[in-house]
Amino acid sequence: MKTKKYLLSAMSMAVLALMACSNSTIDIDNTPDIPASPNPKPTDTEAQVFTTTADGVYSLSQKTVNVTTGQNMAPTTLQLDPTKSYQTIDGFGFALTYSTCYNLLKMSAEDRAALLKRTYSPTEGFGVSYARISIGCNDFSSTEYTLCDKEGLENFALQSDETNFVIPVLKEILAINPNLKVIAAPWTCPRWMKVEDLTTLRPHNEWTDGHINPACYDTYAQYFVKFVQAMKAEGIDIYAVSPQNEPLNKQNCASTYLPWQEEAELVKQMAKEFKANNLTTQIYVYDHNYDYSGIADQQSYPVKLYNALGNAFEGSELVVGAAFHDYGGSNSELTNVLEAAPDKSLIFSESSIGEWNEGRNLKKRLIADMQNVALGTVNKNCKAVLVWNLMLDKKKGPNLDGGCQSCYGAVDINQNNYKDLSYNSHYFIIAHLSVAAEPGAVRIGTSRTPGKEKLISSQFRNPDGTYGVVFVNDDDTECNVTVSDGQRHFLVNIPAKAVVSARF
Repeated sequence: MKTKKYLLSAMSMAVLALMACSNSTIDIDNTPDIPASPNPKPTDTEAQVFTTTADGVYSLSQKTVNVTTGQNMAPTTLQLDPTKSYQTIDGFGFALTYSTCYNLLKMSAEDRAALLKRTYSPTEGFGVSYARISIGCNDFSSTEYTLCDKEGLENFALQSDETNFVIPVLKEILAINPNLKVIAAPWTCPRWMKVEDLTTLRPHNEWTDGHINPACYDTYAQYFVKFVQAMKAEGIDIYAVSPQNEPLNKQNCASTYLPWQEEAELVKQMAKEFKANNLTTQIYVYDHNYDYSGIADQQSYPVKLYNALGNAFEGSELVVGAAFHDYGGSNSELTNVLEAAPDKSLIFSESSIGEWNEGRNLKKRLIADMQNVALGTVNKNCKAVLVWNLMLDKKKGPNLDGGCQSCYGAVDINQNNYKDLSYNSHYFIIAHLSVAAEPGAVRIGTSRTPGKEKLISSQFRNPDGTYGVVFVNDDDTECNVTVSDGQRHFLVNIPAKAVVSARF
């Protein structure tokens, strides 16, 4: 593996500091691999800088940059302003489905350990800090199932997908990053809880569609309690849940239709049961698209749900916010929901890449995904950003009939040897966010910006006192920006069509 060399002299760097965007380029060696053991922790005198370019020349390439104290005279400056503060970050991460874990466990123990350390370690990796799992099956499970397919909660039990695949991988990750947060959601309730409609209450013994029988709300709430307790017994804390993945989706391999009027009643029971069982697991409502599937009476789903619930129910403090996906509508809806419910949090819980959006084409996806999925949600006050499968094979699997047949993983693995890896845009966007902002970081504002139309950024103050910045440059020319906290500053080069994360 060759090391990147920025072929600029000290004199030319000084000149560049006085320049804005330009047509100059930086000569580099052949395309290197992602660093085997990155360390985002800066020193007092050096910033850590990570660069990814849409042309693949840089791939989370790391370098150190000298930090200077004293007066900053550079005309192109990003001036951090910690007096302007916004949301506290919970973390960034990937979904750990059966398919992801199946592929990971097909790797050699040595190769898997290296990948997981590089991804999740806060000191020897990118510090990814969040994971999403399903409660029962999802469209990347081995089969359709719930954790209680036989009627009666006495029949509740974790199944093979959990015990033989997801839990072992989670334990390996937790050994690397003990502070990993886990959020979980069901794709369907047990079929014996389903009815066709709330008028006739005819049974709906199907994996897809159907409503939860209101008579089962309490039982289903206890199902969630049993899941959290079962995972705890395995050494895994469930930080948060949502009552239903994509509650307005009647298709998929498994689904339950749960409009806000019905989810409100279920959430009230869940909060009550969580409180009664001394669980601190948070509840995020909704967990679906920005456009509410175009259903008229479901518009502003989370807000209507909050209003229906009020704040006087038992366990109300556990209902902390709403989760969103991006398969329909615009992330401007995040602003609408926050304005209507400023006391509730927002997270972004799912996005995928695949054949439909040229998900393996980094030139198409890197900048767009950073703009819309990453910074587009963080800058609209999301506390977390999670994307879909961490890993799939080159054939987009294994997957389940009825689920996504055209999805790619954030990482693709060659199923012929379970060794060769290819990294897609979603891996880069989560890694770039993670190296800049640890859990507990606060997003902050600026008092001065470079003023470049196609250059956007997010800024953070980390719990250890360091600052993190993520830049996205959508211009065809590179930029040279001085980052300053008012006392210290450093020069960062942002290539054309590139993402750069810096921490100092």
